[in-house]
Amino acid sequence: MSNKNIPQVSFLKFLGHARNILKNPLPFHHKNFEEKGDTFRLIIGPGKSVIFSRDAYLAEYVLQKNQKNYAKSPIQTKDLAKYVGRGLLTAEGGHWKKQRKLIQPAFHKKQLTLLLESIHKAILTELNKIETDKEVDIFPIFNDLAFQTVVKSLFSSAVGDKDIARLQYITEAAQKMLVRELRQPFLSLWFKYGGEIKKHTDLTDEARDILKKLVKERKDSGKREDDLLDMLLDARYEDGNEMDEEQLIDEILILFTAGHETTSNALTFSAELLARNPESQEKIFQEVVKAKQETNSLMEFIQSCSYTKKMIEETMRLYPPAYFIDRINKEDDEFEGMKIPKGSNLLFSFHEIHKHKSHWKDPEKFDPERFSETDPYLHTPFYAPFGAGPRKCIGNNFAMFEMMIAIAELVEKYKISPKTTPIEILPLITLKPKNAILRFQKR
Repeated sequence: MSNKNIPQVSFLKFLGHARNILKNPLPFHHKNFEEKGDTFRLIIGPGKSVIFSRDAYLAEYVLQKNQKNYAKSPIQTKDLAKYVGRGLLTAEGGHWKKQRKLIQPAFHKKQLTLLLESIHKAILTELNKIETDKEVDIFPIFNDLAFQTVVKSLFSSAVGDKDIARLQYITEAAQKMLVRELRQPFLSLWFKYGGEIKKHTDLTDEARDILKKLVKERKDSGKREDDLLDMLLDARYEDGNEMDEEQLIDEILILFTAGHETTSNALTFSAELLARNPESQEKIFQEVVKAKQETNSLMEFIQSCSYTKKMIEETMRLYPPAYFIDRINKEDDEFEGMKIPKGSNLLFSFHEIHKHKSHWKDPEKFDPERFSETDPYLHTPFYAPFGAGPRKCIGNNFAMFEMMIAIAELVEKYKISPKTTPIEILPLITLKPKNAILRFQKR
């Protein structure tokens, strides 16, 4: 089919729903998918449009099969980069390729085994803060847990509470500012000349100074911790050179940004689903008790908790933290007769792909067993919670290990009281939970 046959959603319709889109764009997009099909073009202004798609095969083509023709959008390479620098998440082309090759070994499963004790310790410290027999907003607790886990994995125990609190505040403030910029483009001049952007880039400079101090202390100490910082300091390019200081700080800032929010979202949605599925909670409890009796090794423990893993995979199917991925094509392209002119803005909704009726049985139903060995969803284009292709999230194993330990320890320690109200969401840069109020009892 030719390009003009891609179904269009008019600018007037977009404008008419602007207020609702600002709050939550997902129902608007879902309605358009149901009416127009798996791919449609949304007109967002004079000469401006976005191609929305929930076609898993088109996503696979763009992200994997012909990925060289597709670049990240300016949201990452420009808007986010001004706060976190040019690390893996924001880099493009040869620079990205060089950084990916350099950093990849630090995230191999074998290397991550060295970090499991630090991850476990950080998780237990935060879970102990949960108050029982009262209603608790679980998201801030998981948010702190995920941030502490990244910090301890990077710097072991060599960073003070004051520095951690400041780094967390700055990371989260930058993300909130970016959401405001993306959702309110009509205020861009005000943000720029009213000092809002400068205020946040100044905060980022403060975070960089804190990180430089921590890196210097590590280098001066001459002590090895075998943490992520040591792995990054050990990394060498093909010419034998190490990363320069600014690039190292960029990569650390990216780890903070990418490594804590998506994980805290997924953990919160997991706890929300367990509150609504007590039988699943009980299965995890029995599995964890049995696994702890059989081994003292954290890696063996993780490998034994197969149902816990399936439960987290199902959570990320229903509530993918990275719920959309966008790309822009460098040259004209064509997919199954559909022409994609150079410079088209494509946005893939994994929130929709993960629930597509053509690929999933009872897509709205919570069913961890769909990820059993006989259902190979993990190896299809219909499931991609960590993205796909060469740019698939480098920290996917780290995140899975962290989430499995966190959910296992949570369920062994506490019983989550049943809850029946619908789960609320807040789609920002990532898919965030809203009003995640739960009640816990000590086991």
